[in-house]
Amino acid sequence: MASGSAIISSDAIALRFARLKEEGRRAFVPYVTAGHPDRARSVALLQGLEQAGADVVEVGVPFSDPLADGAVIQASSQRALEQGTRLDQVLEIISDAGLTIPVVLFSYLNPLLRGGDDALRRAADAGAHGVLVTDLPLGADPEREAWFARSPLAFIRLVAPTTPAARMAEIARTGSGFVYLISRLGVTGERAELPAELPATAARLRAATSLPLCIGFGISKPEQARAVATLADGVVVGSAIVRAADESVDAALRLAASLRHAIDDA
Repeated sequence: MASGSAIISSDAIALRFARLKEEGRRAFVPYVTAGHPDRARSVALLQGLEQAGADVVEVGVPFSDPLADGAVIQASSQRALEQGTRLDQVLEIISDAGLTIPVVLFSYLNPLLRGGDDALRRAADAGAHGVLVTDLPLGADPEREAWFARSPLAFIRLVAPTTPAARMAEIARTGSGFVYLISRLGVTGERAELPAELPATAARLRAATSLPLCIGFGISKPEQARAVATLADGVVVGSAIVRAADESVDAALRLAASLRHAIDDA
């Protein structure tokens, strides 16, 4: 039987999206790499993003071989690793930040497996509410998928733009919290334009699930965030914020504020 704390943890994301729907608003979902630029500024950035209007925040676990990520997030991950940031330190950063908005642990599979059988429970205890695994496709490892599904964290699933509608529905049935639609094929990173087929892809996923839909990959400018907010329940921005954080926490928060305003104007 799930504990009370487990229910609160896993339901926090669903409750946030339900409230946003009632208010007629779209979620701003920034991504940051934990431990980048360093531990103190990582905590400050998370706290500042909440103050800047983030509704959910994705906290990336640094990994030595981030194949799905572009140059900016790869470099941030390497910098965090060089400073000793591993899963335990990521959880400490989440705990230190003390956010009141939902936190999604964004990770490759390997760091979570190395964290042990209680890794997801410890993540919930630290203040995480969801987990997203970039390299665990549906059906690739049913036993491991079951581990995520029965954890106290919402299990966020990824959907690619080339995914057929039937498989979209199957993926969504195994997840909770929201569904993350990758806007384009390839790695993370800023792009000059949104894919022309994105509205049609989003519509197919809408028809396949009742879960909230968030769209990410390649979104970096306020005008892009505004356009995506007309298609989705949430807009995910990662590389642009991580790149700005290389300059300063204040630069990243200025960008975040401009993205928040653009989403609200959609």
